[in-house]
Amino acid sequence: MNRLDGVNAISGREGRAYAKIDGNNEEMFFARRIEAGVEKTKATVKALGKRMAGHKTIGGEGKGTMSLYYLSPLFRSLLTRWRSTGQDVFFDLVIENDDIQSAAGTQQVLLTGVNLDGGVLALLDGTADDPLEEEVSFTFEDFTVMTPFTKF
Repeated sequence: MNRLDGVNAISGREGRAYAKIDGNNEEMFFARRIEAGVEKTKATVKALGKRMAGHKTIGGEGKGTMSLYYLSPLFRSLLTRWRSTGQDVFFDLVIENDDIQSAAGTQQVLLTGVNLDGGVLALLDGTADDPLEEEVSFTFEDFTVMTPFTKF
């Protein structure tokens, strides 16, 4: 029987993320939080004699968000490139959980075809006591769980 001991809960601080853009690996040291998920697209299936509708999965969509410290020009440069050339930029993102205290081990997820929905160009906040942050949403085309957590 498996049980969760406190030491096996995954610490959100233990890990890293890398963006592969134009063949260069960029460590996302300025990220505070990254979350990516899949939203399934479903069709409603109605049938005579059934009061409840059924559902059939017919596709999916990858979406995510990043909370970043406002200090890197990386994503602003991608938006500038798109605006200047009309060529949108797609890149890969590897997100790794690596809490050495947990028996769950390391998990690595590869997101492919990542594309920014937009981004912050300039930011000031005279009332802020904390460092400036920006939220960036994105979509992605596919994913691979390269290294899954260990089943314990």
